[in-house]
Amino acid sequence: MGQLPETHLLVMRHGETEWNSQGRFQGHLDSVLSREGRAQAEALGEYLARERFDLLLASDLGRALQTASVIAMRTGHEIVVEPRLRERRMGIFQGLTPAEVQARYPDEYARFSTRDPDYVIPDGESTRQLFERSVACFTELAERHAGLTLAAVTHGGVLAMFYRHARAMPLDAPRDFALHNTGVNRFRHRLGAWQLQCWGEIGHLDLASDDPE
Repeated sequence: MGQLPETHLLVMRHGETEWNSQGRFQGHLDSVLSREGRAQAEALGEYLARERFDLLLASDLGRALQTASVIAMRTGHEIVVEPRLRERRMGIFQGLTPAEVQARYPDEYARFSTRDPDYVIPDGESTRQLFERSVACFTELAERHAGLTLAAVTHGGVLAMFYRHARAMPLDAPRDFALHNTGVNRFRHRLGAWQLQCWGEIGHLDLASDDPE
């Protein structure tokens, strides 16, 4: 029997949101794209219009769908909504800044700050739960669509988990990589394993206007 063909994956974080610009934990709550975020999405859509890919997926959260909709208008793809691509559920932290969380929930924030991958935020998820969900989702998609090129709009937390998986980086290690809004990140699934091919392509953002209207 022949080996399964390679699957290629382009993974992008959504455009900047109003809460991103304010430094708020978003989690499963939502915030609309900022003016800068809309410009980033437009630039990403123009960039991906020159790429060949077979399927456009997006988290079911509004900021990812809003970004994916801009891409779809440029590329003509239908959007396949995938709830497993959601951001980490941040529970009681959602909608608050780190300073607000520290003031309201000092004990929980102290636990969160230890980087313990198994710490579950009240009403939320742990880092390990997000990791397992993210990796399982991308691997299942790659196996189901073997030989194709997939594009997915997701969130910073999901991207961080997938980077760590592809690089065999411990979950509690300090992050030493950037998570750019609408940055393009390329992975390959081959022989049951993931390889990181390129991280943080942001050249298209040089062309982003600060007034997408």
